[in-house]
Amino acid sequence: MSPAKRIAVFGSTGCVGTDTLEVIAAAADRLKVVALSAHGHVDLLAKQAHQHNPRWVIITDPAAAKRARKLELPPECKLLVGPEALEQVAAEDEVDTVVAAIVGSAGLASTWAALAAGKTVALANKETLVAAGPLVRKQLAESPTAKLLPVDSEHSAIFQALGDNPLKQVERIVLTASGGPFRTWSTDALRQVTVEEALAHPTWQMGKKITVDSATMMNKALEVIEARWLFDIPAEKIAVVIHPQSIVHGFVEFVDGSTIAQLSPPDMRMPIQFALDYPDRKAGVATRLDWSNSWNLEFHPPDLDRFPALELGFRCAREGGTSGVVLNAANEAAVAGFLEGNLHFTEIVPACRSVLESHNFEANPSLERLFELDEWARQEVQSWVYV
Repeated sequence: MSPAKRIAVFGSTGCVGTDTLEVIAAAADRLKVVALSAHGHVDLLAKQAHQHNPRWVIITDPAAAKRARKLELPPECKLLVGPEALEQVAAEDEVDTVVAAIVGSAGLASTWAALAAGKTVALANKETLVAAGPLVRKQLAESPTAKLLPVDSEHSAIFQALGDNPLKQVERIVLTASGGPFRTWSTDALRQVTVEEALAHPTWQMGKKITVDSATMMNKALEVIEARWLFDIPAEKIAVVIHPQSIVHGFVEFVDGSTIAQLSPPDMRMPIQFALDYPDRKAGVATRLDWSNSWNLEFHPPDLDRFPALELGFRCAREGGTSGVVLNAANEAAVAGFLEGNLHFTEIVPACRSVLESHNFEANPSLERLFELDEWARQEVQSWVYV
């Protein structure tokens, strides 16, 4: 038997992280947890450590780590503190695959370190490619053993549908979007959206930030940018279609007119397992489609007037450079303002557009410059936030 793949799960207490641990627990003969990380959810992290007995447990928030020291971790576990510990563990010889499930730009540095060390990265952190897509592609080219495998359901679908077909045979790729809870709401109604309404997603169970992104369609805008760099395909060959049932996750249309789609229930465990077992396919815990039932699958073009975030995503995918990091950081700050009750739902996207248009675009920024602009964009959003 082949030795078990050794997995570091960064962001293990989030939705993707907990799903990943469920996949690994059902595949103990071939997958093994060697590291877990969280920012502040130390109680759940400690519980996970007892269940999976990793070598490293990482807490990136020093204040939370003080509480964690009072918890009883398994004796074999080494507790590491601070964001730099993620980069350290990502490069360890005992790690084969890093599951990048940290939400937001906070996941960029550890993903970068894993790729630089030649690891396989199962990427659930779309912000890495949104902020630094060209640099990540360069890093992949310079690290022959490094691999980047998508965990987002839409990008996993495209990856599966592409197969071994060369990109020159691809007419376009199509990402599906549920449309979120407000796909049929009027513009006037959107102005009255509450936090509770924005967090009530019709098909997916996700964290608060990504759920709000789905409601504004910013999540799909970021996925367009991610697809641009993940598949090295121009923005003009990427499209989005609204599919409320969330059964078809992506299409690849080829130059001869043939279209291949990937279907599965809205269950993140399927794309997670596909990435962890790749290139093999194994039986797993993900929900299956029940073909004894009748199905009605709808597809609609997106309403760009109702959801202007999509236009920003395509713009950043075309421009590259510093556009992605500014849009992403501005959105993170704006969503935080909305969740705290300090920004209206319909102000999220305008705030992002304002910051994007006011920044000094650079075509070939360094990684350090991207981090600087990330901080700058967050500060700029504060002019939109009311207290």
